Amino acid sequence: MNDIRELTDALLKFRDERDWAQFHNAKDLALALSIEASELLESFLWKPSEQADIGQVEEELADVFAFSFLLAEQYGFDVKQIVLEKIKKNALKYPVEKSKGIAKKYTEL
Repeated sequence: MNDIRELTDALLKFRDERDWAQFHNAKDLALALSIEASELLESFLWKPSEQADIGQVEEELADVFAFSFLLAEQYGFDVKQIVLEKIKKNALKYPVEKSKGIAKKYTEL
């Protein structure tokens, strides 16, 4: 069993033991994901990144991953496959010879 499947199964078990599946529709999972990502950003607000509370970053990042995996599960996505596909698409948009060391959107390269 791969690590992502193991994590997703643990999340589903946790959710199902609490009868929370009824709340985990795609819209609400996407909203929760956005909220948790905002809470992650809050860890860095008004300070240099090296001063962020690393424990808070870890907790919020775990929430982002958790809701991402649950949303992927909702749609039957293979997380590994969709991430690898996105890397391929980005490689076309951001060829090394045009983008190396440059922080611009692909439309500006």
